[in-house]
Amino acid sequence: MTDFDTPYRGGFIGPEHHFALTVYFEDTDTAGVVYYANYLKFMERARSDMLRAVGVDQRDVLDGGGGAYYVAEANIRYLRPARLGDDLVVVSTVDIVRAASVQIHQRVIRGSELLTDGRVTAAFLDANGRPQRQPKEWVEKFNGIINRK
Repeated sequence: MTDFDTPYRGGFIGPEHHFALTVYFEDTDTAGVVYYANYLKFMERARSDMLRAVGVDQRDVLDGGGGAYYVAEANIRYLRPARLGDDLVVVSTVDIVRAASVQIHQRVIRGSELLTDGRVTAAFLDANGRPQRQPKEWVEKFNGIINRK
């Protein structure tokens, strides 16, 4: 039985996190094509869901006066357009884990078609905007994603 009051959550298939979504009218331009900046929003939702799925509680650290992730770099290549009503999957994998940052590879896919291919580097910054080390347990969780079979 489906619980319609529970939000959708993505999940892992090996080292890949899969996050499904549908293109709604608000996501498109006047031609019914997904507006280019909205792919970054799709990717952000998928990254946030991936972190939640491995137990990284960003809200808890932020509320405790700790640091937070900020996008330091985003590179995206647009290959094919998504359109109104399309069902998409954002596939995310962790590429590189450093002391104060993580690089995540993200692809937006429709069926078997690759629509966008991007990489995002998220830096962990303190309350004053200076880089700081990520919590050790978070680094371990990211490395655990990389090593999933």
